[in-house]
Amino acid sequence: MDENGHPEVSEMELGKVMSALADPLRRKVITELVGDDDGAERTCMSFELGVTKSTLTHHFRVLREAGLVFQVDRGNSRKVTLRRPELNERFPGLLDLIANESP
Repeated sequence: MDENGHPEVSEMELGKVMSALADPLRRKVITELVGDDDGAERTCMSFELGVTKSTLTHHFRVLREAGLVFQVDRGNSRKVTLRRPELNERFPGLLDLIANESP
């Protein structure tokens, strides 16, 4: 992992990814990111998950450490981006499954 907790593609584990996606709030985040344009950056608060800031921080840490998202500080906010190319390389078809999941 890098200094911010982002694993390299070779370090991404299917078990960690699936565990991160097992939570409905985290899956909602990834589903929304899958629907966004490639490379789109969003703030964590833009997902309107209805949880406390500390819980939100926890959910995004799990997503980051699983390798699903990339987070970067942008001034006074933290932006999140789906790691689409890396996920498509490591787990082909996973994002398509998420995009086509029935609500």
